[in-house]
Amino acid sequence: MAMVEPTLQMWLVLGVIAVAVAIYASERLSIELTSLLVVAALTATFHFLPATPLPEMPAITTRALLAGLADPALITVLALMVIGQGMIRTGALDAPIRRMAALRRIHPFLAVFAGLLTVAVTSGILNNTPVVVIFIPIMVALSAQLRRSASRVMIPLSYAAILGGMTTLIGSSTNLLVVAAAKNAGAESIGFFDFTLIGVVLASVGLVYVIFVAPKLLPDRSSYAQSLTEGVAGKQFIAQIDIRSGSSLIGETARAGLFPSLPGITVRLIQRREESILPPFDGIELQTGDELIVAATRKSITEAISRTPDLRSALHASDDLPAADDNEQKMDRDFVLAEVVVAPASRIIGRNLAQIVFHTRTRCTVIGIQRRSRMIRQGLHDIRLEAGDVLLLLGHRTDVQRLRGNRDVILQEWSADDLPAIEYAGRSTLIFASVVAAAATGVLPIVVAALLGAAAMLLTGCLNIHQAMRAMDRRVALMIWAALAMGTALHGTGGASFIAQNLMTALDGAPPLAVLSVYFLIVAGFTNILSNNATAVLFTPIGIGLAQSLQIEWEVFIFATLFAANCSFATPMGYQTNLLVMGPGHYRFADYLRAGIPLILIIWAAYTAVAAVIYDL
Repeated sequence: MAMVEPTLQMWLVLGVIAVAVAIYASERLSIELTSLLVVAALTATFHFLPATPLPEMPAITTRALLAGLADPALITVLALMVIGQGMIRTGALDAPIRRMAALRRIHPFLAVFAGLLTVAVTSGILNNTPVVVIFIPIMVALSAQLRRSASRVMIPLSYAAILGGMTTLIGSSTNLLVVAAAKNAGAESIGFFDFTLIGVVLASVGLVYVIFVAPKLLPDRSSYAQSLTEGVAGKQFIAQIDIRSGSSLIGETARAGLFPSLPGITVRLIQRREESILPPFDGIELQTGDELIVAATRKSITEAISRTPDLRSALHASDDLPAADDNEQKMDRDFVLAEVVVAPASRIIGRNLAQIVFHTRTRCTVIGIQRRSRMIRQGLHDIRLEAGDVLLLLGHRTDVQRLRGNRDVILQEWSADDLPAIEYAGRSTLIFASVVAAAATGVLPIVVAALLGAAAMLLTGCLNIHQAMRAMDRRVALMIWAALAMGTALHGTGGASFIAQNLMTALDGAPPLAVLSVYFLIVAGFTNILSNNATAVLFTPIGIGLAQSLQIEWEVFIFATLFAANCSFATPMGYQTNLLVMGPGHYRFADYLRAGIPLILIIWAAYTAVAAVIYDL
């Protein structure tokens, strides 16, 4: 391969990349602003200093640098975010979450271990990205149930998928590209399981680190809202459930004082016409017309509504609420739960909910009241409000947002959360399964399957357009855009080849194992800046050339390229799954460096040792 001569444009591109990585890591500027500055700097550079295309290199134009916004990788990630939100919104993952979380009864750590191991195994036969999309909400919910921060499991989730993808030919698109590039360079065809043994060894060693060590290196990156939510997770609201005709609770009999259909909910009083029934409730059977005064956490109320949809209409503060109009029924899919605090000097202090006609004035329904841990056994419409009372509301998102200007209550912004649309769970599951099946079998490219799936989520009512837009993380989109622009500029100016060739020249005369070891580190470094696919295509012929010059088997360098190109652990833009977990984990750029660099070194050391034994180097 001919040596690449350095040019001014090459040095400028390398400078932009170095500065960008430094700013991302230091977090002096936001990820969005840094990404925009990177793209702006590159486009300005090649506008004023056009580069002459090198042989077999793409021309670097403004269009090429900006093309990342339409790149299939970016479109795929955004579409899969929408599909994942549809799964969460409809509660389609509640059942598998409960089954996996049940393992915590044996040992809390076992549930997380089982999840990460399942991801690694599944990623060996399916595309990594949809596998991670499946497990993000599962692991987030599991973390909440185990009272652990999601930031401790999101990066390990991505790493487990990448490690699993190393084990088979179809485990990652990187594997396919390396094999194709090697075949074009004259190497023998590589079979489906030819590198599985080595891949399993590397993945096993990596998983030990991912499961036992990485979570300890990651800081608690919970958002402010999460910390607030966790802080009040045990807060009890007083709520009222009206047993109306046709309710699924009719005929329910208490067992050991508890009602099986209301787990996590404590019944404090049953008002049956003129009779007030106090606990214990052994042998009491619920009847039409009963009013249940209950105490429950917000989480318990949400889960009860998800399991028993007719509870939504039963959780009303008074009997004189107007029926929902057609508009409300159409907007039902965008209902949220939120909390407000009764403001000091509020006009509603000393009055009950029936007197202030809260629903008529705000179009939001009060379904619970919390008052400084006092024992209350009154119906909601009989409770006279006090300053500092916390009201749990059910309402349309736009109606809840209007409460920002209400002088009588203070909206807790962090508390607004979508109410699961459990009735659409079957549709969202079918859509998601179809997307995964189409992408895994090759019937459709993953970008096409993902776009069709996102559109289907909207068409079938699993999401509305506002929820879909909120699901797409702009930080992820802009970072992918900047990363693709950097990769285009670095590849087009010959910068990657220049660095690799000069480093290999510096190792002239070194033992084969030393050359292989340094080569692995170089490829692993580049895969965290360039895309893993670009790194695979770029370095495979270089690796084969090194094997020829050292007069050893090509296979050892081909596999080194394959495994090193998969070591995209140290940056969020290194691989799609790293970007997917960035939002749910609330990560910063430096978190990937902290957790990813040790894993790269572990895989590097493991491959060097395995290659030394298998290939007698």
